[in-house]
Amino acid sequence: MKRIHIVAAIILNAEKNEVFITKRPEDKHKGGYWEFPGGKVEEQETISQALIRELDEEVGILVTQHSLFEQLEYDYPDKSLKFDFMLVTDFNNQPFGKEGQQGKWIPIGELSHYEFPEANQTIVERVLSEYA
Repeated sequence: MKRIHIVAAIILNAEKNEVFITKRPEDKHKGGYWEFPGGKVEEQETISQALIRELDEEVGILVTQHSLFEQLEYDYPDKSLKFDFMLVTDFNNQPFGKEGQQGKWIPIGELSHYEFPEANQTIVERVLSEYA
C-alpha cells in the first residue's frame, strides 16, 4: 500500500492557550472526527509549501511562522499515512472553515473532549502535555 504524505497544523493563538481544530466532512475517511487542519503533500512540493497552500485553501490563513512538531507514520486497515505535524505560531487572517467544514478555537486543556482519528492521539497527548 502506498503511503500518503500528509501535513497537518497545530495552530496556536498568540497566547498559546487555544488551538484551532476542524471537523472532517462526513463523507471522508474518518468523517465526523476532529482534526488538525492540513492535507496531502503534492509531488514536488516541500512540507512548508504544502502547509502554506493547505491552510490557505482549508482555513483561510497565511502562515508566517511554523516549525516541525512531530513526524509519524500510521497504518489504518485501508490507508497508510505519513504525517508531518507542524506547529503554526504566527499567521495572517483569522482561521475559519473555508470549505464549509466546522472549525473553532478551543482551550488546549479541552482537546481530550474531542474525538480525533487514532493517528492523531499521540499528538493530542503531546500538545496537552506541553501547552495545557
